[in-house]
Amino acid sequence: MAIGKRLEKAREGVDREKLYPLADAIKMVKERAKSKFDETIEIAINLGVDPRHADQMVRGVVNLPNGTGRTLRVGVFARGAKAEEAKAAGADVVGAEDLVEKVQGGNIDFDRCIATPDMMPLVGRLGKVLGPRGMMPNPKIGTVTMDVATAVKGAKGGSVEFRVEKAGIVQAGVGKASFSDEKLVQNVKALADAVSKAKPAGAKGTYIQRVAVSSTMGPGVKVEPGTLLG
Repeated sequence: MAIGKRLEKAREGVDREKLYPLADAIKMVKERAKSKFDETIEIAINLGVDPRHADQMVRGVVNLPNGTGRTLRVGVFARGAKAEEAKAAGADVVGAEDLVEKVQGGNIDFDRCIATPDMMPLVGRLGKVLGPRGMMPNPKIGTVTMDVATAVKGAKGGSVEFRVEKAGIVQAGVGKASFSDEKLVQNVKALADAVSKAKPAGAKGTYIQRVAVSSTMGPGVKVEPGTLLG
């Protein structure tokens, strides 16, 4: 079946204008995730912010209670004892100058990047490579830290970084279609709570404006914003 026809069929029964309670929206999205692979369940949250202003930037990290269902490869920039600590915690790639050279050469063999503070002068050279991919280590989200073991375990265990895009939208994967409805609802609420707590001082008016959940290949289902929290 062509993708267009499949999506059209999946849209049957979804009122494009209606706002559904979170639990109902999750159920509808799961019922329509019919691909041969385990589709990712995603959320898009439209925020009342203008990210072009520094005082309206929204970013952070949250540990999803039920993980993401995805195994991340974690790279750590560290030396000596901290490098050994990172390896022991399960980091996939660990290095210093050698790892910087690899990344500069286009060999990025990881999905999440962590660095000890002393490595940042070196890692700073990779801004043009890691920045556009949203992978630059940052102390605000716990990826520049001396506690590399905790950071690595968090990344491996289901921590999700979020950052508002130019259009004022936060998008993130919150699990897999194979997860139970309850686990997906718990994950969405954890993310929404973290986004809510990250509300910047410069945000005026309604902060969480529109919300939709979807699967990788399925249609979006609009969610009542009030059912995200609590």
